[in-house]
Amino acid sequence: MKIPKQLQPLVEDGLIDEVLYQLMSGKEATVYVVKSQGNICCAKVYKDALKRSFKKAAQYQEGRKVKNSRRARAMEKGSNYGRKQLEDAWQNAEVDALFTLSKAGVRVPQPYGCYDGVLLMELITDEQGNVAPRLNDVSMSSEQAIEDHTQVMYYVMLMLCAGLIHGDLSEFNVLVDDYGPVIIDLPQAVNAAANNNAFSMLQRDVRNMTDYYAQYAPELAHTAYAEEMWTLFEAGELTPETELTGYFAAPEGDPDVDSVLAEIQAAFAEEQERLERIKDADEPE
Repeated sequence: MKIPKQLQPLVEDGLIDEVLYQLMSGKEATVYVVKSQGNICCAKVYKDALKRSFKKAAQYQEGRKVKNSRRARAMEKGSNYGRKQLEDAWQNAEVDALFTLSKAGVRVPQPYGCYDGVLLMELITDEQGNVAPRLNDVSMSSEQAIEDHTQVMYYVMLMLCAGLIHGDLSEFNVLVDDYGPVIIDLPQAVNAAANNNAFSMLQRDVRNMTDYYAQYAPELAHTAYAEEMWTLFEAGELTPETELTGYFAAPEGDPDVDSVLAEIQAAFAEEQERLERIKDADEPE
């Protein structure tokens, strides 16, 4: 096929031997199957921010650290340089997440590197060499759904242990090969400890996956993995060896808001009295 202009520099530099075909075009990138160093792999070409349709990008970027203070200031001001840095940060976030999660034991495509807005990574295939299907194109038995759901929840837990939340996990961002689920598409991965939306994103990720598998195994709909994981995570008790149950017991009864407000008001009144006493003691007689 004709070489896309974004891939031409990589062909000229010898990083890509041949562009075989376009695999898919999504909301944030177009993916091609290419031959690189004699191996078949993926080339993910990120779309420009103006063309990218991913919603609420700023919500996902909250908590991401930028070591270079000049870059951070430019990104905040929205200058041309700053927008370029935002794009680089968006792309590098996926590379960093792939390396981090692969090391943590999560099944993700093995990254090879990111070059001028193009991510080269492993192509996930079946034993026949065909591109692995997305989860939404796969049907399964109840037993298989329970097994794969358990595996995905384990991967979500490992992500959280590594300090990350996928942020856009669904049946469209999971591939299925002969060995089970593979998590893909991570440019929006969020910092679990530094993003104020982390818990709600974790809940959404888990809910999306649970709702899909519950089509085949309805009993999964009654699990509460997100709440269980997050409670352990906040307490510093979540580890890769944690055995999840999918059960979470919420505190019994509604919080007594009036009592809490009364305690706050009483504490405030006591503090005011203390300050008045200090003031009176300091005033000359």
